[in-house]
Amino acid sequence: MPQMAPLSWLTLFTIFSLTLIFFGIMNYFLYTPSTPTSTSEQFKTQPFNWKW
Repeated sequence: MPQMAPLSWLTLFTIFSLTLIFFGIMNYFLYTPSTPTSTSEQFKTQPFNWKW
């Protein structure tokens, strides 16, 4: 079974590395987080009655 030349290994490494970096950048910049929809009823607080 013939061995691959070192130049081929270097080419494969650079192609796979650039592909990984490319997909990582695309995932980072194309991710749009959903904004939480909050209603004012959810954050109502009841007044404290201090009895002392």
